[in-house]
Amino acid sequence: MALKRVLTLRTVIATSAGLTLASSSFVAAVQVASFLAGDAAWLAILTAGFLCLGAACCFSELNARLPSAAGIRLYFSRAFNDRLALTISLLYMTVVMGVVGAESYVLAFVLNAAFPAVPPLAWILVMFMVVTAMNIRGVKIAGTFQELITCGLMGSLLVLGFIALSKVDFHLTGPFATGGLPAFISAVAVGVFLFAGFEWVTPLAEEVTHSRQVSRGMLLAVGLLSVVYALFTVAMTATTPRQALVASPAPQVVFARNVLGPAGVIWMVILSLAASITTFNAGLISVSRFVYASAREYVLPPVFSRLSMRFFTPWVAILTVFATGVIISLVVLVTHRYLVLVNLAAAIESIVYALAGLAVIRLRQKDLEAGGSCRAGGMFVPVITTLVFAGLAVAVMLTDLYVLPCLVAGFAIMWWYVYRVVPVLKSKYQPRRPSRRRRPVAGTAEAGCEKS
Repeated sequence: MALKRVLTLRTVIATSAGLTLASSSFVAAVQVASFLAGDAAWLAILTAGFLCLGAACCFSELNARLPSAAGIRLYFSRAFNDRLALTISLLYMTVVMGVVGAESYVLAFVLNAAFPAVPPLAWILVMFMVVTAMNIRGVKIAGTFQELITCGLMGSLLVLGFIALSKVDFHLTGPFATGGLPAFISAVAVGVFLFAGFEWVTPLAEEVTHSRQVSRGMLLAVGLLSVVYALFTVAMTATTPRQALVASPAPQVVFARNVLGPAGVIWMVILSLAASITTFNAGLISVSRFVYASAREYVLPPVFSRLSMRFFTPWVAILTVFATGVIISLVVLVTHRYLVLVNLAAAIESIVYALAGLAVIRLRQKDLEAGGSCRAGGMFVPVITTLVFAGLAVAVMLTDLYVLPCLVAGFAIMWWYVYRVVPVLKSKYQPRRPSRRRRPVAGTAEAGCEKS
């Protein structure tokens, strides 16, 4: 059994954009603005988007070389070594699922303000169960749902941004006032989080009608997100006091109330709900495929590679991601440590993008002809991607002192798993090739016949 090739370019764009377009992204957008002196957040966001386009070019070439549901694990394995690839990819997958916790916290705050009688966890459970049921029924259903919600969400954010800017006659205070180079670098580093996860669409390489759609979808998604984020963030900072935005775990609600009153709050609650649903749905689609591919190669227990006989979906992997998301969401709701997850995601994202650029360089040295029309143009793009995102990772770690210890602890745990657990799984479950029977030497066979 195998996954079905039914996904189109529209679904790829919606999934890539939906993974990043979350309620917690508004928190990160306000963080970007808080580093800068004037309404120059658009400049930092477009810069972060431009850098992510370079990373998208690198992932496009890697996907063209190695189209697989294993995604970055396979890319880094071929470029570096299998153990490092496993450690990084498993850590990255864990952090991406951790972002769901930050997303759940922000959404719970928004919904609790609108419907205080309903416990926040109830909203999260209902959304998770609805999205999980759609994913088990089939990736085509989940993909169509993703297209509709993402398109409506991005359109609404653009409309709301223009309405807000029209109230100030499109006048911005210091649109180029960054407050200095260090502040601008910190803003760009956190701005990377706004695009975090766009490349997780690569695990859908075995379900698209053509593998090139993954590459095109990533590039288009990053471009669209850059425009939407830049406009909406500037609209927030130009119309609402920045202190009020920074102090709230749901700044988009504060902004909507300031611009449109109670009607704006209702509109933003609906948009926040849609943003969270797109993130949960896109995360289930992509991360479950990565879990499925890892189990198929005995990196995880093979039970996670089971496919539904009826719907051809990795139902065990989907249910596992669902359970993990609920647990992480519950932990964040109790601890309130959602900003740590935002910065942690920005850091690991920068590290993975730097490694992606380095992987392109290494694979080109091994095979100059592969990559085809999806090559990331010369050596400039992968080299700049590697250097810039390595520097941004350091900038994020200096911004939040909790990030580095969390990364070190996570890396140590995954390294132990790769060295201790994965070999046991492979020795226990991986089919062994039958040893070849040696053919008798001609002289020996003839001697045996003579004796008989």
